[in-house]
Amino acid sequence: MDVKREFRKAGKMGNAKSLSGQKMGSRFLPEEQAEVDKLFDALSSSDGGVATGTFSLEALKSHVKEALPPAMVARLYNGMWRVKPTDRAHGSCRSVSREQFTVFLSHLLKGSCEEKGLMVMKMISVAEGPTKTRDVQKFTEDLVASVVHVLTHRHELRGWTWRKSTVPHDSMQAMVAQLLSEMKFQDGQKFLGPQCLDQVCDQAMIEEWVFHVPLVGVFLSVVIHRGLCLLASSFDLSTLVPECHVDGGRPSESILDVLSVIYLSSHLAVEHRQCWRLLFSTQLHGQSFSQLCSLITSQGPSLIVLEDRDGYVFGGFASCSWEVKPQFQGDNKCFLFSIAPRMATYTPTGYNNHFMYLNYGQQTMPNGLGMGGQHHYFGLWVAADFGKGHSKAKPACTTYSSPQLSAQEDFQFEKMEVWGLGNLSEKDQGTNKKSILDSNPDARSLLEISGRTRHSEGLREVPKDED
Repeated sequence: MDVKREFRKAGKMGNAKSLSGQKMGSRFLPEEQAEVDKLFDALSSSDGGVATGTFSLEALKSHVKEALPPAMVARLYNGMWRVKPTDRAHGSCRSVSREQFTVFLSHLLKGSCEEKGLMVMKMISVAEGPTKTRDVQKFTEDLVASVVHVLTHRHELRGWTWRKSTVPHDSMQAMVAQLLSEMKFQDGQKFLGPQCLDQVCDQAMIEEWVFHVPLVGVFLSVVIHRGLCLLASSFDLSTLVPECHVDGGRPSESILDVLSVIYLSSHLAVEHRQCWRLLFSTQLHGQSFSQLCSLITSQGPSLIVLEDRDGYVFGGFASCSWEVKPQFQGDNKCFLFSIAPRMATYTPTGYNNHFMYLNYGQQTMPNGLGMGGQHHYFGLWVAADFGKGHSKAKPACTTYSSPQLSAQEDFQFEKMEVWGLGNLSEKDQGTNKKSILDSNPDARSLLEISGRTRHSEGLREVPKDED
């Protein structure tokens, strides 16, 4: 017996009603196809379309209820309806057949970039005639809004729900602009803003866009899996939204909203996306550089996030544990980033290895936290005199080729956070958790002479050898 032939036969005949979808190239496994067919049966029966084997927009809206915005439900339906059926007689029908339903979902979730791009194009087009960039922009706005909406509706923000109750409109627009910034026109030029809105977009452009911007496909998967409650177990949400951990569960409002978290997480290795641990926050720990040093050292990779007094949000990814020493540290996995007013990342140029710098209590070397550039001219600098910093880039930071991240070159801030990424390695867990003042007696003496408070005293763990 030809086992492979029998397996293919079983896959196609496991449910006779899905045969037409299989002919059009369904990528679903038999058990997945069964779940897709079950949803279609529910939609068609609720709509009275069992006899015709179709369902209407009203049936889809009734199934989705409040899980997705109406605009996205309409786009999903139009995308399904615009799939050309093999049954020509169905072409004039405004309802969606099983074949159209299966092909649309199969191509969107499991298809090639060409197939995904084709389905996206069907969702973008709202009228006859050429598709313009403004149509793509409106689709992207609806997509981003739908992701935030459905994750909030399904209570799947993974601990970020008690932070910002809603995602600011500016953050939505920043994410949309970031996704569109990777779109290339036929002449090779990228999307540059409002002046490009009347340019025509062809199928090849959309396919290329979907290929180069993975978040578009990921966001569409969230909409399908969580919005339609379909094949939800096949989508691991932890790769999109990290779980938020705060010791003691003390409430605070993070500088980051969920879209900012998703954006930053998408630029991290998978092992750094599962959970984020709040190591330091000015809101919880005060404005103390010694406290900052004691809480972020020996904690593995981390994200530094600041918001200056002009509302600019920016920071850097440290690929390894911070150490207090008067030398540069880190490696070429580090990067700088901007969140507001625009989302962007800036990776190493190879010009130098000035990735990370953390020093305190030295009279001959700069005291503070820095990333990129050089002494007194960092791409990102937080002075030991807490609340002050600079971002110098004329014309760009030599280490990361980043522009000025803050509104003003020399900035002031009141909000700063440091997030530890993933679980601590055995190496980091075994590191002595002494205060920076223990490991740097010069800093301790300097504070005592100046009469300044030792903020870390009483807050640090007692090392085992001192028990």
